[in-house]
Amino acid sequence: MRKCLIIGLMALAILPACTKASMNRPTLTLSCVQPTSLQPGDRIALISPSYSTPMANVEAASAILREWGFEPVVGANVGKEYLGHYAGTPKERLADLEWALKDPSIKAILCNRGGYGTIQLTNMLSEQTLSAHPKWLIGFSDITTLHAMETRAGVMSIHGTMCSLMAKSQGVGLSNTLLRDILYGAVPRYELPPHPLSLPGHAAGTLVGGNLCTFTPILGTEADATLGDDIILFIEEVEEDMSHIDRLINTLILNSVFDHCKGVVLGEFTDCKTNLDFGSVEEMICSYLKEYRIPVLCGFPAGHGDVNLPLLMGAPVTLDVSAEGATLSFGLNGRTETISTEAALAELQDDGEPNEEKQSKIVRAFNFIKHYDGIKR
Repeated sequence: MRKCLIIGLMALAILPACTKASMNRPTLTLSCVQPTSLQPGDRIALISPSYSTPMANVEAASAILREWGFEPVVGANVGKEYLGHYAGTPKERLADLEWALKDPSIKAILCNRGGYGTIQLTNMLSEQTLSAHPKWLIGFSDITTLHAMETRAGVMSIHGTMCSLMAKSQGVGLSNTLLRDILYGAVPRYELPPHPLSLPGHAAGTLVGGNLCTFTPILGTEADATLGDDIILFIEEVEEDMSHIDRLINTLILNSVFDHCKGVVLGEFTDCKTNLDFGSVEEMICSYLKEYRIPVLCGFPAGHGDVNLPLLMGAPVTLDVSAEGATLSFGLNGRTETISTEAALAELQDDGEPNEEKQSKIVRAFNFIKHYDGIKR
């Protein structure tokens, strides 16, 4: 009896230590290279690593890339369908991605759309393949998995618009033109108006994250970029109800993600139902983040909304949030392009509707001037 009591007391003594240790994940230092800027005439691969998209969208996006001065090249398996949604089998989708990475004539990779399916490629695509071929990979939503894998491999990538939305917008708008500028070497510096839910503070770290439903399932794997020891976490979501988002945020908390997070950027939460007693998804998330005493930027226009401003994943970023507003800047080589997010949102409204024809003419004129100037240099 006495022996059992002693063993029981010993077990109780070590239980808190075991529980605490189980909640602390090992961290790693993230260091990513910046892919080379593109030049007029450079080739950009168009691939579909997730769901399929109509070829009409691919063709429309190709025309826009040509207007920007690039040469689009469509992957061999683009246009295929598998099991009703996927753009081919996992091996076919992987084949296009590996081709785009390994072909030295391809200077950037633009994904056609998201959906679902990149998680199927995580154990098929080696980190060495990504690190050996650093080039800009562009996309959002389900492409979040590839951004995380690129970051873990030490390569920056672009969370930005894809072919399907480029086609829908006809290449007009800051989400498109800023992507073009980044490919040509621009580095964005974002200025945002004050948001009533933002939490003030200053932070610096490596930008990781993306679509919440996409990066949460890969926690603890070799594709998990949230293991970085100094991260700024970006979160966006679409068509998920608040209780499901709450479950995912608590999954991050239980995995100690916010314990080594220096700051948080909350993007768009598009068509997310408020089925809990909060005024918004941002209010719910901030109710958890207050205790971490880190800056939180609410309302960054990136995600599944009409404006999807590009973010450089894996890049060093500085976040400043105050009652007067916020700034998000990247410590990279290139010419700085300061962007007012208020202006980006205002461009959607012109008597209630965007004046696409007028904007299109301005964009085409700018494209011509920039293309001509690039050739002169």
